[in-house]
Amino acid sequence: MNELTADVVVAGAGPTGLMLANELALAGVDVQVLERMHERTGLSKALNLQPRTAEVLDLRGLLGRAEQRSFATVSDGHFAVIPVSYTGWDTRHPYQVGIPQAQVEAALEERLAEQGVKVLRGHELTAFEQDAAGVTVTAGDVRIRARYLAGCDGGRSAVRKALGLPFEGIEGRGHGVSADILFRTTPPGAPTEWRSMGNMVTSHSPGKFVGLIPLGEPNLYRLSYGDRLNRPEDLRAEVPAEEVRAAVRERFGEEVEIKEIRWVSRFSDDSRLAAKYRVGRVFLAGDAAHVHFPAGGQGLNLGVQDALNLGWKLAADVRGRAPEGLLDSYEQERRTVASGVLQNVAAQNALIPLTPDQLALRALFRDLTALPEVQHKLSGMVSGLDIAYASPESHPAAGARLPDFPLGNGFASDLFHSGKFVLLTKTPAPAPHPEVVVAEVPELPWPDLTQALIRPDGYIASTTGSVAGWLV
Repeated sequence: MNELTADVVVAGAGPTGLMLANELALAGVDVQVLERMHERTGLSKALNLQPRTAEVLDLRGLLGRAEQRSFATVSDGHFAVIPVSYTGWDTRHPYQVGIPQAQVEAALEERLAEQGVKVLRGHELTAFEQDAAGVTVTAGDVRIRARYLAGCDGGRSAVRKALGLPFEGIEGRGHGVSADILFRTTPPGAPTEWRSMGNMVTSHSPGKFVGLIPLGEPNLYRLSYGDRLNRPEDLRAEVPAEEVRAAVRERFGEEVEIKEIRWVSRFSDDSRLAAKYRVGRVFLAGDAAHVHFPAGGQGLNLGVQDALNLGWKLAADVRGRAPEGLLDSYEQERRTVASGVLQNVAAQNALIPLTPDQLALRALFRDLTALPEVQHKLSGMVSGLDIAYASPESHPAAGARLPDFPLGNGFASDLFHSGKFVLLTKTPAPAPHPEVVVAEVPELPWPDLTQALIRPDGYIASTTGSVAGWLV
């Protein structure tokens, strides 16, 4: 048995686990990442970064790496496959980045390696025990003694199950399928570029849908289809090739020929949320903490943002900088966000018509989405741009995200590449704490403020510049 030590063990090397590991490594925390797979699958899986996730990656100087690997820039989002515009949100990234999950993972793992951290592949977490001082993790022939464990190991999380936490929510009735398929020739009427969510998904019978998104390679597409009324007995069974071909014929007719099915996966329309995100020294993040139907393209994005929230708080604790209650605020903030996502996903599912009455409701809802106020509300939900955290301060900026405004030769986001707090001040001021970067600015997004302390994840901690309650 190989005996190792670490400050934090991260179980799972998907986007959530890799983002968390990057955050910890950036802060100088000794992190070990365990992954049961011997190598990255290379499967596309999720396909997008929402605007808030683009902002989050920009805070750490990572967005460029992702955009280099992307295949599309999508001008809008969608709610129940009804396009919604990002217009009206104060963001430099009013678009989705079309990028396969595999490429997000590659970009994050590349940066992690540059920070001197390698993923321990072929090491599946099999057991752990925690006590007052730390956690002992076993993964194959490796045993690691750490201060904390973060379960980022997916919807069937071994960490969550070992904790005995209820995975509460709604069991759906239907299912969906995603497949990457290569056509012999481009189907008639199929889009060749992904620039908008308009007309990407159609429905020809109650509860059913079929969608097609071009993946940037000639004749390669993401096919998505599903049935909200019927579910196979075994969701984990291999998806028959003929089922995929039948979905294509339903959308494009009998003459369309599939040359290759590169990947296919079936998923449920269940929605579930872990009863707790923290049990002692063990945390959950990403799909280990929440799963839902992929309506609105929110899943990967929710996990990456979990990781950013948890990362700086764990780092502050490991380094002796965290005040009492800071680690508990991770669950308070992020479980609330996930609960809201599950609610909006349920609403989107309800707008997939099963009856003539629901078809009429969807038509009315589509008309309502033409109103700018409705567009703004819905796009804020699916993009993550509407997220704000509770604050004891009464100023409307407290707890809100910092808009990325121009600053000298760059932008405010450039100040966060080190992962520290940032004090924005209109007048000269000393650093209130060693973990705070001071930046004198000519103006703030809120004219009545002269100072604002910004958290490492880009949310306003204090409108007075005080570190009280945030750092010790």
